[in-house]
Amino acid sequence: MSRTVRRMPGAAAAVAVALSAGMLSVTPAHSAATAAGATLPFTSVEAEGATTTGTKIGPDYTQGTLASEASGRQAVRLSAGQRVEFTVPRAANAVNVAYSVPDGQSGSLDVYVNGTKLSKTLAVTSKYSYVDTSWIAGAKTHHLFDNARLLLGQNVQAGDKVAFQATSTQVTVDVADFEQVAAAAAKPAGAVSVTDKGADPTGQGDSTQAFRSAISAAQGGVVWIPPGDYRITSSLNGVQNVTLQGAGSWYSVVRTSRFIDQTSSSGSVHLKDFAVIGEVTERVDSNPDNFVNGSLGPNSTVSGMWIQHLKVGLWLTGNNDNLVVENNRILDTTADGLNLNGNAHGVRVRNNFLRNQGDDSLAMWSLNSPDTNSSFENNTISQPNLANGIAIYGGTDIGVKNNLVSDTNALGSGIAISNQKFMDPFSPLAGTITVDGNTVVRAGAVNPNWNHPMGALRVDSYDSAINATVNITNTTVTDSPYSAFEFVSGGGHGYATSNVNVNGATVDKVGTVVVQAETQGMVKFSNVRATGVGAAGVYNCPYPSGTFTLTNGGGNTGWDSTWSNCSAWPQPGSGNPAPDPSTNLAKGHSATASGSVDAYTPGKAVDGDVNTYWESSNNAFPQTWTVDLGSARAARRVVLKLPPAAAWQARTQTLSVLGSTDGSAYSTVVASQGYRFDPATGNSVTVNLPSGTNVRYLRLNVTANTGWPAAQLSEVEAYLS
Repeated sequence: MSRTVRRMPGAAAAVAVALSAGMLSVTPAHSAATAAGATLPFTSVEAEGATTTGTKIGPDYTQGTLASEASGRQAVRLSAGQRVEFTVPRAANAVNVAYSVPDGQSGSLDVYVNGTKLSKTLAVTSKYSYVDTSWIAGAKTHHLFDNARLLLGQNVQAGDKVAFQATSTQVTVDVADFEQVAAAAAKPAGAVSVTDKGADPTGQGDSTQAFRSAISAAQGGVVWIPPGDYRITSSLNGVQNVTLQGAGSWYSVVRTSRFIDQTSSSGSVHLKDFAVIGEVTERVDSNPDNFVNGSLGPNSTVSGMWIQHLKVGLWLTGNNDNLVVENNRILDTTADGLNLNGNAHGVRVRNNFLRNQGDDSLAMWSLNSPDTNSSFENNTISQPNLANGIAIYGGTDIGVKNNLVSDTNALGSGIAISNQKFMDPFSPLAGTITVDGNTVVRAGAVNPNWNHPMGALRVDSYDSAINATVNITNTTVTDSPYSAFEFVSGGGHGYATSNVNVNGATVDKVGTVVVQAETQGMVKFSNVRATGVGAAGVYNCPYPSGTFTLTNGGGNTGWDSTWSNCSAWPQPGSGNPAPDPSTNLAKGHSATASGSVDAYTPGKAVDGDVNTYWESSNNAFPQTWTVDLGSARAARRVVLKLPPAAAWQARTQTLSVLGSTDGSAYSTVVASQGYRFDPATGNSVTVNLPSGTNVRYLRLNVTANTGWPAAQLSEVEAYLS
């Protein structure tokens, strides 16, 4: 579900603070008996930590960039002939690679094991990437990565080397999952095989009717899907009182974009141990392009599945009482991974792995009637690239427990507890909402509709006040680019968030604040310990009016300061402790220009990628480019870059540097002169600023360019020394 938020930025308001002084691998610093995240059959290794002849990109938190959508916000770009070599962390015979190729391109990666090239290659394509959702406010082209898997045909051991080398297509490699895949399972006794009903395991023939016939014949028993590829051209319905079982998700593969589509079922449907891989290349919300659309009926299970290239994994309406969804992989969906869309009672979604969703990875939405007594537990979620990792929209007595969520982007948080209704009839949050034992890493982003950040964990009274008891306990927030906990009324009405208790949290490195309070209400904080706070402990600026009270329950340390200016959002690193002098002050900040051409927009000069660039309107000097550093900074050095490729011939650009503290009145910091950009020396120049320069808005005024009739900059970097 899209986050089409309409809230205006916060304004100065009454402040009442009662708080007194006082390989992705994360070990939560809380005492919960169960560790966060799923127990997975594979181990992931980040490409940026591997050996490579390519170029590392990131970290970056700018919407719409490759690095910002990557796991760990970093990846490795390979041009033809370049490679990335992983040290295998465990015994394995298979690998799944998250990657991206330029829009409109396809190709392959050569695969090497301990230096020996395999006969197999890993196919890569942009077919399922670069999704546009123009009807979702604030959404840029997103869903830039994809996943491709390969059985190696041999066993490798811990410490062995597996390398991937680009051939003719540029490939950005993000992460590799190494796995020991067991042999294909045998047919259960008494099962009805789809091949006995005429299914074609080569994928050439249409196996739809064979599946339907097998389901009809196996009522109360098992439909067996032997190893092979099976093509289904229309969805299955009337599925009830039956088990559909494969030989394993690496062996039994069903190719379809619509597997089960039914409004009701008597239940006892069990789907296990096969893959459903679709052909969904765009998001059409009116189409049921889902693995399961509708109802499996009560007392059903989904386990051991590999679900990929669909719009939604499971879009669940109707009666799904006591459903268990566990031990599945849901990858590369253009919308949600799973959504309990009303009427879910006693549902357990646990121990699943989700990567690269185009909306919420896991969601409960209490439309028509409340979801009740249901939970998301011990799931691992990575790279939802439009919305939230986990979202609870209404419902009664809901649990979010021991999940690991990382690298959310653009319009969402790691975890959102919300009364955003989207449509009626909606059942707001009620009873007790338990958010316990979760770890949230690098979650939260700048919401382009709000024009300010969303926190790692958000409580949102979007369409109505939150009156349920919300208990947030034993939480770990690590490396949040902005805030840890956000309390907001996203619809702009200022509805209260009350009855919220935060007890037991470890916050390590937040870019701005620990608590981002933007609506009225009251929250009690106990035993929240923070280190590495970028700006201040608390931002407390209710909008449009009212008071937000933070009650100190004791045991809080490391976040007792308050941001004092409600007319300006704190920027990462803008407060105490002071940022590292080697930090680029401009990266990821808002940039504007007097003009630009096509896709060469002002933000390309602060996206951290030297291969992308801003180009002004042509034949129209002078041209200006301006970046807002977020607060007045004592900048001493500006580094200007053009792409380092040899195709960029040497050129001289004539420009001056101006500065402003208010964005209105500008003064000259460095007078106009010519600067020589030469690819032989890195296509980079340094402009030293005079002592005493203190600017928030840094502007370049370009009057000439000997290489092109426009201003051109791929990166503008500003430093304190």
